[in-house]
Amino acid sequence: MNTEKEVLSILDETLSLKGRSAGFSKSTPLLGAIPELDSMAVVALITSLEDRFGFTVEDDEIEGRTFATVGTLVKFVENKLPGGS
Repeated sequence: MNTEKEVLSILDETLSLKGRSAGFSKSTPLLGAIPELDSMAVVALITSLEDRFGFTVEDDEIEGRTFATVGTLVKFVENKLPGGS
């Protein structure tokens, strides 16, 4: 599974980006840079990640820096997956 592609797909679907995420890289800023990613969208995004990848995000794991860039979000997801650090 390509975690980055999956995360980009979820971002696109959840935020209704209409394919804009295809141009994103790991260094693309998210929180504060993409108007669609507001506090309510963060909740929807977390729920979508949980559903797609089959893990649970605890309240104390949610930090703004997790959503700083595509790369930080991908790293967070990878760490939540079995075998993640």
